[in-house]
Amino acid sequence: MRRRSIALLALTVLAGCGADGPSTTTPESPKPQEPVYSTGSRGLGDQRASETVELSHCPAGHPACRETVGRIVYVERVDADGDGDAHFVISDPQGITLEGLTAIDVRAGLRPHPLPGPGDLLSAAGPVQTGSYGQSQIHALELHVGR
Repeated sequence: MRRRSIALLALTVLAGCGADGPSTTTPESPKPQEPVYSTGSRGLGDQRASETVELSHCPAGHPACRETVGRIVYVERVDADGDGDAHFVISDPQGITLEGLTAIDVRAGLRPHPLPGPGDLLSAAGPVQTGSYGQSQIHALELHVGR
């Protein structure tokens, strides 16, 4: 009797699983969409971005100075200490901060307006210094943005 009850319960449950409409167990695949980018930004991975950027140069006689150029992958628009500087992380084969990435600290007086965003091309030159989290970063003395 118990086996019959279990079998009947199983058939009842299975009978309730059918539906006249689309299956609820298989989600519909999302349709491909065009990426959306911020105004003024090329966006990460945008293959149409073909702008160039003026290269930044180190001042003569500055031994700790480094030059870099790459696409922005992260922007810190508002610095926690409130001094008005901006921070960028760019994809950079020389990888001053991490492999393939370089962080750039830009003082308020050198901060570009409007501030570039992810995907924009950036060049910077300046001494490598230790940041607030112990990371190596360029303290920009010269900065250029590809527009």
